[in-house]
Amino acid sequence: MSGVNEIRSTFLDYFAKAGHSVQPSSSLVPKNDPTLMFTNAGMVQFKNVFTGVEKRPYTRATTAQKCVRAGGKHNDLDNVGYTARHHTFFEMLGNFSFGDYFKAEAIELAWNLITREFGLSKDRLLVTVYADDDEAAGLWRKIAGFQDDKIIRIGTSDNFWQMGDTGPCGPCSEIFIDQGPALQGGPPGSPEEDGDRFLEFWNLVFMQYEQIEPGNRLALPRPSIDTGMGLERIAAILQGVTSNYDTDLFRTLIDAVSHAVGRAPEPGNVASYRVIADHLRAAAFLVADGVLPGNEGRGYVLRRIMRRAMRHAELLGSRDPMMFRLVPTLVREMGQAYPELMRAESLIGETLRLEETRFRRTLERGLAILDTESRDLKAGQNLSGETAFTLYDTYGFPLDLTQDALKSRGIGVDTAAFGQAMERQRQAARAAWSGSGEAATETVWFSVKERIGATEFLGYETEQAEGIVTALLREGSEVEAIAAGETGLVLVNQTPFYAESGGQVGDTGAILAGGLRAQVKATVKKLGDLFVHHVTVAEGRLTIGQAVDLQVDHVRRSAIRANHSATHLLHEALRQVLGAHVAQKGSLVSPDRLRFDFSHPKPMDESEIRAVEDIANAVLLQNAPVVTKLMAVDEAIESGARALFGEKYGDEVRVVSMGRPVDNAGSELREGRLPNFSIELCGGTHADRTGDIGVISVVGESAVGAGVRRIEAMTANAARRHRAEESRTLGALAGLLKAPVTDAPERLTTLLEDRRRLERELAEARKKLAMGGGSGTQEEAAREVNGVKLMARVVEGVEMRDLKSLADEGKTRLGSGIVAIVGVAADGKAGLVVGVTEDLTERYDAVGLVRAGAGYLGGKGGGGRRDMAQAGGPNGAGAEAALAAIVDALAAAA
Repeated sequence: MSGVNEIRSTFLDYFAKAGHSVQPSSSLVPKNDPTLMFTNAGMVQFKNVFTGVEKRPYTRATTAQKCVRAGGKHNDLDNVGYTARHHTFFEMLGNFSFGDYFKAEAIELAWNLITREFGLSKDRLLVTVYADDDEAAGLWRKIAGFQDDKIIRIGTSDNFWQMGDTGPCGPCSEIFIDQGPALQGGPPGSPEEDGDRFLEFWNLVFMQYEQIEPGNRLALPRPSIDTGMGLERIAAILQGVTSNYDTDLFRTLIDAVSHAVGRAPEPGNVASYRVIADHLRAAAFLVADGVLPGNEGRGYVLRRIMRRAMRHAELLGSRDPMMFRLVPTLVREMGQAYPELMRAESLIGETLRLEETRFRRTLERGLAILDTESRDLKAGQNLSGETAFTLYDTYGFPLDLTQDALKSRGIGVDTAAFGQAMERQRQAARAAWSGSGEAATETVWFSVKERIGATEFLGYETEQAEGIVTALLREGSEVEAIAAGETGLVLVNQTPFYAESGGQVGDTGAILAGGLRAQVKATVKKLGDLFVHHVTVAEGRLTIGQAVDLQVDHVRRSAIRANHSATHLLHEALRQVLGAHVAQKGSLVSPDRLRFDFSHPKPMDESEIRAVEDIANAVLLQNAPVVTKLMAVDEAIESGARALFGEKYGDEVRVVSMGRPVDNAGSELREGRLPNFSIELCGGTHADRTGDIGVISVVGESAVGAGVRRIEAMTANAARRHRAEESRTLGALAGLLKAPVTDAPERLTTLLEDRRRLERELAEARKKLAMGGGSGTQEEAAREVNGVKLMARVVEGVEMRDLKSLADEGKTRLGSGIVAIVGVAADGKAGLVVGVTEDLTERYDAVGLVRAGAGYLGGKGGGGRRDMAQAGGPNGAGAEAALAAIVDALAAAA
């Protein structure tokens, strides 16, 4: 029993026989903790069970939990590949007791597994306990038969675990193995403990206290157990190797890397193979769990992991995307244990391929600059922080990539200066903003809020309400009144007007009173809970303390409500069709249309768009109620409500749920994963029933940025009008094509193909003309200047991009000589290309010849190589003069 998959199964089976419920690994994206970047330990999915917030139908559990540590407090990224045991992704095997068994059974279960099932020799094992944990020390003596020299007492935080400043906590006992005197290092607690000889591979946490405040702990009435064993570490031990990267799984992945780059590992590049193998696992599992590369949060960490691996692929000589080629090997090795890898295999591969393609441009540019800036540095010196910041800020080259690129040369980076440069940029941005008129206007809201307090929002229950005017502003200053014909800002003690937030536009409507009529043009929020109405007073006068009637535009609000509910349905339909990686990246909900930005690495095809539309409309046709509940945030997330990572939620949140689950064909599911099709945390306004939306019509899909797509849609009357306009347009096109509507696409395709064919034929004819026709001799096509054959031509209607190929063709025909071609486009602009055959480049420089003629075209200079250079300008009328200047320059050359 030595394979990683077999070891994992043995662990889970052992604890299952001991009465533990085998639970699947939770997602790497924690569902019950929006503040945690990634799942980084086995206990994360049981956090609420340990704290008593959640009850499960079992009191014992065991898991193989996938974990990522790369970012924030738990960041192993810089060490990965250069040590025997650091990883970004790893598996943590664990067993848990929720008020069931405690120290005695936990120690006995652990001891029997490692000595009987895994067959480890007692002579090689030793343990640590917390300094004053006499109970644990006594149990190790009793169960394992250890003498005191094998039970090491540690008084530091390494052997005392706590969830936070308050909450469950308790002492730990760690199990170590002696890997032999061939490795450096001493036992735990000794000055040499950081060496590799004594390896910790299992940590038993005895949660027996609750910390009320620092220094004040109470005994828990039902103490619990949380253990964690690194699968990679125990695999290395059982396979008799001292590096995790020499285990069967990593050997297979490294072999795949070797095959992809076309070379075997060598002593000087082993770290690169390890980095790629490790980062492949992290990237694949993160994508499978819904994370896509981006510029912030989890997406940014994933991008850093991917790009670090891609940098090491480049070091191994890879010049084309290669990481996506490794995905089938990873899925074959780990897909049985983690089926999500198999489900997301194509998405993982496509995401890696696209990211690597994009990164190539950044990498080449950044490495060239880095090479220039570090050329004179020696081992032990630092690259300046300013240079590192310029690479980051201007060229998109992350700091850790700069550090990694310099590491092999023993060169560091002045990170303190980098941080100072970053802070200076932030301060400059803040100063620029604070000096603007916008900033000056914003400061008034602090004094307004301090005086009048928050606005009470009534708009969930009503579209009409009475209020008292509490503040008025014009041109950034408070005023006592706003008169007829004037515009300004109005605040009231309570309002039914929804203020723009969460992607939903603000309400419009009217503010009325005796003799007063003011139009509300927009409603926005300031400082979180001040609702500000932008108004134009049509009649009368608005004054402080005035009692007013506030009326929301009902028709407009109804359209917004329908579109907001439709956005939720489309979000869930996108996840159902494209996968769990789909996450909201932005939205706009207006009365006319909606747009939804989401994470996805490539354009949606027509079948996917139609499937999303069909699923959303199937839920719409259920005419199911849209239910809103106020819930505690933890309870809401536990119920399955979707939350946005990084979003700050209060203790109480609004949960909007709608529809019954459907499959991809739109058929209702009798037993869905959740009771509703869509459940989201949302503060917006919504339709009363899904049927109120009318119809959902997707009208567009486009790119927003790398890894982010946008879908646009309309509902109800707007959708009907849009479809009617499309139908009229299609009818008009069919009339122009003289074809039935059903045949119009095919007819148009034929016409476009004919046009492309004619354009190709015309381009070929122009090329032949440029080269002197199709049958002339070489001498007819060229003349001799200064003993060199010169082919000089002005070609009408040829684009700049085609001139280089014409020059190459001319050089081939000449064999030895110079080609000068001016292409004049339809808009009068001109491009100039000069090509010099290889045998003449010692005597003639194409760049110099191009510069001789460029001025006559209105251009400035030109550039290229000695064998091929180009220039351009706005003056096509100077084409002949440009060629004449080149002839003169050639004639004058020595």
